[in-house]
Amino acid sequence: MSSGSPVGRSSFRKAVFVACAITLPLAAVLAFGFTRNPRAIPSPLIGGPAPVFTLPLFTGSTLDTRTLRGKVLVVNFWASWCYPACYEEAPRLQRVWERFRDLGVVVIGVNIQDQERPAREFIRQFGQTFPNGMDRTGRISIDFGVYGVPETFIVSQDGRIVAKYVGAVPGEWMVDHIERLLGGR
Repeated sequence: MSSGSPVGRSSFRKAVFVACAITLPLAAVLAFGFTRNPRAIPSPLIGGPAPVFTLPLFTGSTLDTRTLRGKVLVVNFWASWCYPACYEEAPRLQRVWERFRDLGVVVIGVNIQDQERPAREFIRQFGQTFPNGMDRTGRISIDFGVYGVPETFIVSQDGRIVAKYVGAVPGEWMVDHIERLLGGR
């Protein structure tokens, strides 16, 4: 049999068909995946009420989010071992705190799955002055549905979660959400 025979062409067509049947769906799935934002991990909490929590702060005092109703909250979950993402976002969180704290915005750092000494060193290293505390039991991160660190949530003045960001939170992302909630101030 020569390769030009009907049997040879038939085998070749079947091989091409099988290759296309496998390759095209795989390529379609990959192409679809490239259109998705890997940071967009869906949260059923978006639009719903933010969990209320009490956080023992590294300063020795306690923060109760019930007392913050009427303020915009930026709730950031972090850890000292979270490198490089937590290290990248730390200065941005401090800048947002400094820029908006007098306008009714509170940045809250929730340290999870960490040890106290390295967490305190992290805060000192980045000169963080916003409220920061350790979620020793993991309850707060569970209530927020945190997958890992870092994750940041924006909570509106009426206590609703309006946005979530997974990874090193960009300053522009926080500013956009905050300004929208403050009415462009």
